[in-house]
Amino acid sequence: MSGTLYLVAVPIGNPEDLTLRARETLRSVAAVAAEDTRHFATLARHHAIQTRAVSYHDHNEESRTRELLERLHAGDDVALVSDAGTPLVSDPGYRLVRAAIDAGIIVTSLPGASAVTTALAAAGLPPQPFRFIGFLPRTAAARRATFEAVARDEATLVAFEAPRRLTDALRDALDVFGDRPACLARNLTKPHERYQRGSLTELIAELEKEGEVRGECTLVIGGGRGRSGVSQDAEADAALLLNADAPARAVQELLMQRHGLSKRDAYALVLRIRDR
Repeated sequence: MSGTLYLVAVPIGNPEDLTLRARETLRSVAAVAAEDTRHFATLARHHAIQTRAVSYHDHNEESRTRELLERLHAGDDVALVSDAGTPLVSDPGYRLVRAAIDAGIIVTSLPGASAVTTALAAAGLPPQPFRFIGFLPRTAAARRATFEAVARDEATLVAFEAPRRLTDALRDALDVFGDRPACLARNLTKPHERYQRGSLTELIAELEKEGEVRGECTLVIGGGRGRSGVSQDAEADAALLLNADAPARAVQELLMQRHGLSKRDAYALVLRIRDR
């Protein structure tokens, strides 16, 4: 009989967040496929797990998948873990899961820690619907393109971002989305855990005061207004100001700040009303 592939969620910070079932599974399987074996070794020592770990990451995913499938076919049980949280959520593993399913091997997931749901639960923003958009791109152009693609999505957005790019990412979000409510969930479950909640403008100001931004961060941003992107109150304000000969740029800025419109939507509304 073939073995079973276990997808095991591991802590995102506090090692005590490993579930009892996860600990016993990691002790009992023939091998643990870990994104970083050194990182897993720290967790293994804490929980007296002696199972041998093999590396499974972006650079060896294809060859290691073949090797692990052979072990599973031979009857070995294998556990897959990421560095933190639930496997496959912005981590390697999909190739192995898909290949195991196609080969008729049993695949099961052991629930546990997840930075996505941990941040979403405490963000103070609507938890459903939500959309996880993964790690944000490194370059500003690609990051803005990612935001543009979901600008009209009404779902709360959840993303991962590196601390050194966090302020720039928030500025790009402000430019594309307008001044939406947001939350920075930092160092989740660790001693210096911190939630910062406020508008994008307020969060940018807080980070600028910090200077060098440190710590892992999960970014949660309020959703858009759907297809129209513009409320009746926003249209009324824009019409009132433009009819009073207010400068178009000033009206656009007010729409972004007061009504949370993106720069694009605010500009389009100004043009539409001015050309009536």
